[in-house]
Amino acid sequence: MDKQPKIFDKPRNYFEGVLQLRNPSQQIVDYVISEINKVPHVWIAKSVELDNGIDLLLSSNTFLRQIGKKLKERFPGDLKLTSSIHTRNYMTQKDVHRGCVLFRHYDIKAGDKFVLQGEEMEVMRVGAQLLCKSLESGKKVHIRFDQLKDARF
Repeated sequence: MDKQPKIFDKPRNYFEGVLQLRNPSQQIVDYVISEINKVPHVWIAKSVELDNGIDLLLSSNTFLRQIGKKLKERFPGDLKLTSSIHTRNYMTQKDVHRGCVLFRHYDIKAGDKFVLQGEEMEVMRVGAQLLCKSLESGKKVHIRFDQLKDARF
């Protein structure tokens, strides 16, 4: 999955951020790889396979944030963007940040049912949030993806 950098002014193992994909489908991984191949100055420095996903160390922080937003628009899931100070540039004396983008994919679609806080819900629409209908009370409820950690499917 690693690819040779297209520009050679930086070492092959150079990276500015980590793209963490959790519960990804093969379609998501293929989409990310195809987006990386389109941009000449971005490469995968390292890929780490985990039990529940994959971590890709990418060479561009800007591209990292862009691909995170594209994943959120295209696939249902939760997106978290963070960064930390990695070092300080000795010439400009500016802080150099290393970013981290976590995309947790939820394989959920309209018509699926789950239990959240003891109440059975049915998914009506998937978008930036889930529009669900309570099967007990009949009320429509908007649920954020990060609230699904407590749900039982």
